[in-house]
Amino acid sequence: MSEVLSEREKEILKYIVDNFIKSAAPVGSRSVSKQSDLNLSPATIRNVMSDLEEMELINTPHTSAGRVPTDKGYRYYVDLLMEKEKLSTELETELRIGFEEKHLNLIDNLELFNETSRILGKLSHLISVITQPQISGCVFDKIEFVELSSSKILVVLTIKSGIVKTVIMEIKSEISRKMLDSLSVFLNEKLHGLTLNKIRETALNRVTEYKYKDSELIRLFINSIDKIYNEDEKGSRIYIGGTGEIIMQPEFGNPKNFKDIISLAEDKDLVIHIFKNSNIPENEVFISIGNENKEEKLKNYSIVSTTYKIGDITGNIGVIGPKRMNYSRMISLLQYTSGLLKEIAG
Repeated sequence: MSEVLSEREKEILKYIVDNFIKSAAPVGSRSVSKQSDLNLSPATIRNVMSDLEEMELINTPHTSAGRVPTDKGYRYYVDLLMEKEKLSTELETELRIGFEEKHLNLIDNLELFNETSRILGKLSHLISVITQPQISGCVFDKIEFVELSSSKILVVLTIKSGIVKTVIMEIKSEISRKMLDSLSVFLNEKLHGLTLNKIRETALNRVTEYKYKDSELIRLFINSIDKIYNEDEKGSRIYIGGTGEIIMQPEFGNPKNFKDIISLAEDKDLVIHIFKNSNIPENEVFISIGNENKEEKLKNYSIVSTTYKIGDITGNIGVIGPKRMNYSRMISLLQYTSGLLKEIAG
């Protein structure tokens, strides 16, 4: 940030951003004069506002004499003026209870990540996004086969981090429980300690010695690995919540804005691209504001995201919403949620 602001300019910019975040209404000089502790006249404040406007940190909407922050103003605020907000005890409790009431755990990945995105959306009033970690580099733990019917087998793959992946496979003819058990014992011994990448690359060679030489069973195993990988590669493991909450924000009273945010929430390809390509160091938070976003659809929004760890694998978690969002609270909310996910992984 190239601008060097005086203390007075910083105070007024901070007041404008803080109050615009709270009210969604442009902030006028009279409001700053009456409600702040600056003890400055409206005329003096107007002069400072003019200087801030020249520096492109605030601007004047066409319909108002008040000022609102620009993308540049939000960036200055986030980097240099924002005070860290500790998550309230009430909010922490509500988040934790949301996890505990649903008995969320790693065994049911779908429920865990779906519910996390729902709870986060509810508490943030923004679009919440969580990506399931990519498991390709993770170490295989065990594989099990569960008969669902005479033509369907559930393949349950567990990796060392505790993540469980399941796929349902169609079979041409019924396979006995004994044969399925024998195959799982063989595979668990043969594949122990290998990464899923390695298994995928060498699977055919590793199963050729299987004593039954049963092509149906071998196909079952190969297809289950391929199907799990295909789901990850297509980016299907992304969970989005909060659509019902964000449309209550004042920005979306306008039909066009309403349509745009719904379109954004439904564009999973775009969302997965954003979150899977944000290389965020562990324990850090990434914030992208308005025009800092490369995608045209995101120019009117901000993104706040961080990572979470389950064992030795990492996923992303974040929110998308109006630039007028409480950045400090979102940082605390995401960091706390990330900690809860790590705690569940235990």
